[in-house]
Amino acid sequence: MQRESQMDPIVIDEKNGLVFRSEDELYNHFRNEIESLEKEFKSYRTTDDFTDKELEDLMTNLDLTLDEPDRIWIDQTTFKNIPLYHFHKKFEDNGLVYYYVACAYMEDDSPTFIYIHFGTKSEKLALKFQRGELVYDQMFEIYEPAYIEGDALREGDTLAFGLFSAMMKIRNEKDIPIEKFKDFAGYREETIEEPDEIWKSQNIQEQTLVTFIRDYSDKSDGKELHYIVVTQEENGAGQVHTLLFSFPTNDLTLVDRYRHGENLQAEEVVQESSH
Repeated sequence: MQRESQMDPIVIDEKNGLVFRSEDELYNHFRNEIESLEKEFKSYRTTDDFTDKELEDLMTNLDLTLDEPDRIWIDQTTFKNIPLYHFHKKFEDNGLVYYYVACAYMEDDSPTFIYIHFGTKSEKLALKFQRGELVYDQMFEIYEPAYIEGDALREGDTLAFGLFSAMMKIRNEKDIPIEKFKDFAGYREETIEEPDEIWKSQNIQEQTLVTFIRDYSDKSDGKELHYIVVTQEENGAGQVHTLLFSFPTNDLTLVDRYRHGENLQAEEVVQESSH
């Protein structure tokens, strides 16, 4: 009688020796990590969240969460020597807003093993699995027209991205479209070198931000136009700054929001270095 062919090996990460002969062998290898994450999930789960049966029905959201996530974090502290990736996606179904989370092992930018995945109505629970460094946000692609060579926003810097996102949420919908930001990029260096105003402040993380503002209304057919450059002072150096992002605006209310902290004279800030 002909012998049955052996099952194909399960390859998680071949270069690191994570190749398994069976699913049992695979799950035994990651058992401690799986149980640790399951324990954490259950500790935060509340009685008014999805039932076990409802969670089973939501499992169809896993593929979409992995293929089209809203955000991905890399977490290098939860497990020793094993980077953990947290995929998140927000869903809305007949007025019900909920979140789907998948914690994965990644190899060559692809999730090859899922430790745990679940849906939850609780944003608070989902936030518990948003930790480490944000390595992907779908807004990266939406904000792409605003990226300018030499700024930290273009490089995906989390501080720059967070501050820019906050600005985009509060700006007037009739302000200059983001698709036209690059048309004004030539104003960036002049705004840094010859600003009308310089403002120095600290954010809640006690990072020092220095904002340069220049009025270009005389170059816009009588319409209001300001160019704003946001930088971060490096380690209290005073004269060395990381260029975070810059943008044009015709919204005076938005300009006023950047007039806070200490009002500096232009000659007090002599040197800036872009990121």
